[in-house]
Amino acid sequence: MMASGVIFLDKPLGWTSRRAVNEVMRVFSVPGKKRIKAGHAGTLDPLATGMLPILLGDATRFAELGLHAEKRYSVTFDLSYQTDTLDCEGEACKRFDTQPNKQQLMDVLDLFQGEIQQVPPIYSAIRVDGKRSHAMAREGKAVELAARTVCIHALDLLAFEYPLVSLDVRCSKGTYIRSLARDIGKKLGVGGCVTALRRTSTGGWPASMMVAAECLEHDKEQAVLPLRQWLRDFPTCELTKEDAWRFLNGQRIQLECGQQGSVAVMCDECLLGTAELKQGMRRMVLHPLRILPSSQQHFASKGG
Repeated sequence: MMASGVIFLDKPLGWTSRRAVNEVMRVFSVPGKKRIKAGHAGTLDPLATGMLPILLGDATRFAELGLHAEKRYSVTFDLSYQTDTLDCEGEACKRFDTQPNKQQLMDVLDLFQGEIQQVPPIYSAIRVDGKRSHAMAREGKAVELAARTVCIHALDLLAFEYPLVSLDVRCSKGTYIRSLARDIGKKLGVGGCVTALRRTSTGGWPASMMVAAECLEHDKEQAVLPLRQWLRDFPTCELTKEDAWRFLNGQRIQLECGQQGSVAVMCDECLLGTAELKQGMRRMVLHPLRILPSSQQHFASKGG
């Protein structure tokens, strides 16, 4: 059976997220057989390192758990200049001589906690009229992106020695750390060019879960978090083999008890998929949401 689960890859500096996925696919694919399906749960720029959840097999159906999750980053940015890309890989477009002090910085950081309005960088993967914003910017076209609401849950100063500022950031999905650095710099009347960025957590998963790319080759099976653990916030709904077969065929199941909401559906330690438990006329009713093809194949091979 093909691998299924999640790898918390420690993405190396310089890799695109797509390259990271391709490398994992290469490691887990078997020569002569169909290539394993894989995808990531939250893009990291080439400049960024750190936690990139890569989903394998059936787990790719649950990428939104990473995409929508809270993120945590450590970032360092330079107040003395700014570039067109808002990071040190771009072309410098403005330099600043003003040197704010620590108290001024702390006062400004207070303004960026909680819900804020943020305009994404034009060098980003956001689509504008069907085309990537970064592609339009590189063609010299004018790009205007609308502000969006994001939430900065925590913003802690790690170090400040002009011109460099280092922060620990906990934020909602959709937050651009390059934009955050830019906007903090603007409030101070200076630049805010990101020089180092590392994602340390996705959805509360600790940094200790990360696996270095070079370790995958040697111990790839141990690097995979089982899909059921990725679905850790889903309560378990256990089915009999008879009901499991019905569930895998897309049928609704009446149950004697249960609490309303999303659940992970199991049978004899086998994850079948996810479902929504709803109150019916007399009983709770299990409504299939996502059924795992691997479980369908498993039960079919055993004749139900």
